[in-house]
Amino acid sequence: MESGMLLSGRQRALIRESWQRVSGSPEQHGLVLFTRLFDLDPDLLPLFQYNCKQFASPQECLSAPEFLDHIRKVMLVIDAAVSHLENLSCLEEYLCNLGKKHQAVGVKVESFSTVGESLLYMLEKCLGTAFSPDVREAWSKLYGAVVKAMRRGWETLPEGD
Repeated sequence: MESGMLLSGRQRALIRESWQRVSGSPEQHGLVLFTRLFDLDPDLLPLFQYNCKQFASPQECLSAPEFLDHIRKVMLVIDAAVSHLENLSCLEEYLCNLGKKHQAVGVKVESFSTVGESLLYMLEKCLGTAFSPDVREAWSKLYGAVVKAMRRGWETLPEGD
């Protein structure tokens, strides 16, 4: 995760500036992200079960206190990535373990593409005209780096790879 080479200084600035506008209401913006995620892929809903309770609808899931806690955690991971743009490699082990946790509950690697689309959608809705093509590209690169680290949780790579 060589973030220095991954993102230019301008891209890091665009990410920080845009995240500052979004991070003040993490739950609200996280709801936009996950509403879009369930719109794009309703088959992901059964992955979110708490106390063996399966949700009948995305709306029921989105209003559950346990799911709102999940939204807060997702937004904290995004915040950590933004806070460590100069040194994303320090999050490598954490993100790899996060990937393992997602695999354990049945998330498919392919679903991260839909999550990425949902993240960009949320940013576009929340930022309006400030969501420029340059902002989109910067966030796409950052998200790609995060997913690459999380994907390692699915792979059994020898030490040092």
